[in-house]
Amino acid sequence: MVVAESSTNEDSDSESKTCGKILVVLSWIVVLATMPFSLFVCFKVVQEYERAVIFRLGRLLSGGAKGPGIFFILPCIDTYARVDLRTRTYDVPPQEVLTKDSVTVSVDAVVYYRVHNATISIANVENAHHSTRLLAQTTLRNTMGTRPLHEILSERETISGNMQISLDEATEAWGIKVERVEIKDVRLPVQLQRAMAAEAEAAREARAKVIAAEGEQKASRALREASEVIGDSPAALQLRYLQTLNTISAEKNSTIVFPLPIDLLTYFIKAKEES
Repeated sequence: MVVAESSTNEDSDSESKTCGKILVVLSWIVVLATMPFSLFVCFKVVQEYERAVIFRLGRLLSGGAKGPGIFFILPCIDTYARVDLRTRTYDVPPQEVLTKDSVTVSVDAVVYYRVHNATISIANVENAHHSTRLLAQTTLRNTMGTRPLHEILSERETISGNMQISLDEATEAWGIKVERVEIKDVRLPVQLQRAMAAEAEAAREARAKVIAAEGEQKASRALREASEVIGDSPAALQLRYLQTLNTISAEKNSTIVFPLPIDLLTYFIKAKEES
């Protein structure tokens, strides 16, 4: 049975090749008979950023994609498809994702890709661009679903790089090259935003209290050192009196300050104790 089937396939292939050769000869006869009008149909032009994938009698023509510039096709038996090689931008619509720590977020991204093999993109997949876009949406949901919320908010570049590698490997068989993936925005629920804002405010207040306490501690140490210096030199206390008087007079001119030396009070206190 296997031998019979293989022989049948070989016979059908040989018949199709024979019919194909006959049709090619007839097509050339038509081209030569209708010269020069047939040249307007046979010669095609593709731009610098385009390639043409030619099929002859339904089979892919050897030699790969044609272009850029002028190429030749036979009427009635050749068909061709234009492929744009320029980089395309796909704005991934917002995807509702449940993160690893059970938080629902809305994430959107941008994917930059291009066709690097025109022949494969036509022969291996029905619509390479549509398939790449659907795969980008699925990859975004799967990648975000395996990470907790704090990693999604703080490690966007790492997540984008992993998505780019995953998409590039998956679309290699379609002739697509994924150049870059960028996460645009991560939208959180309103209640979660309020809770995170309250947490951040409380953390800032705690840090402010710690900083204020450290400042008071340093100020107390400085005051203690200053008191020790003034205690060693009585003249320094008089200079401090004069400096304070100068400061008060500069700020409030209507205030009258009469400095009373501390030594005078000390004299009266000693006299009272002796009596």
